[in-house]
Amino acid sequence: MTSDAAPALEPGRQIHTYDELTPEQVQDVLELLEAAYSADGAHAVSEQGRLYLRHGHREGVRHFLLTVGEDLYGYAQMEETDPIEAPAAELVVHPAHRGRGHGRALGTALLGTSGKRLRVWAHGGKSSARHLAQVLGLTLFRELRQLRRPLAPLDIAEPVLPEGVTLRAFVPGQDDAAWLAVNSAAFAHHPEQGSLTQRDLADRMAEPWFDPKGFFLAEKDGRLIGFHWTKTHAEEGLGEVYVVGVLPEAQGGGLGKALTSAGLHHLAAQGLPTAMLYVDADNTAAVTVYERLGFVTHEVDLMYRTES
Repeated sequence: MTSDAAPALEPGRQIHTYDELTPEQVQDVLELLEAAYSADGAHAVSEQGRLYLRHGHREGVRHFLLTVGEDLYGYAQMEETDPIEAPAAELVVHPAHRGRGHGRALGTALLGTSGKRLRVWAHGGKSSARHLAQVLGLTLFRELRQLRRPLAPLDIAEPVLPEGVTLRAFVPGQDDAAWLAVNSAAFAHHPEQGSLTQRDLADRMAEPWFDPKGFFLAEKDGRLIGFHWTKTHAEEGLGEVYVVGVLPEAQGGGLGKALTSAGLHHLAAQGLPTAMLYVDADNTAAVTVYERLGFVTHEVDLMYRTES
């Protein structure tokens, strides 16, 4: 969520809601997102949101386009796929058109559509976004940290796997179902990661960054019990600990640490100078593990919600 919450009105401002955007509309939104990223240094819409934007209709996902005349000034996305939690949203206003109440207008539209039951991300935790959340009557309830550490030199020991455990690379089309099952079990408590579907996996495998050689699977007795999926941000010189998951019954034996080490050594071997990852601030056990591996907080994403 990035914007300014000024209440001024803009003549000719309109907000239209769509279940699916045309290719031209998608391109306009992507250009707006790129302009915002260049100005803010943080993505206003998450990876999942950008996948929803680019890959056609998704049940429960709506797109809000704020225009003045024929020009796109702002964009918001709302996802209503969680059967329990309130709808989740992200919004952004073009840097050249902030300070005119467009963020407030988009936020008000989201509140109206959701019946004033809403969760909103503020990526990067900018002060303007915090102010907009306050104006909209939202309260902070989740903090997602981005941690980073250098990969050169990599002062982390080579992975030591538990007895009987082997590592291999993910094979697209062969390992999809098994991975989805382990991911669901490992992240049953997680509101986003644990709900990934075959389509979500396919969308990610279609991305330019996808490399199965950096997608490590841990097996024991021919059964998948854990994984570390890495990701490369080549233009930014970043390697990401994208997601590390271990079946609940296989936790506590050092597998998660070994998988993390294997992935970091893989990223370092690609010549990338820095590693990054995301972790919830209240997951103190995971934060402690990563800090012991040399990671420190780089920035935070904040989620706000309505009181209900």
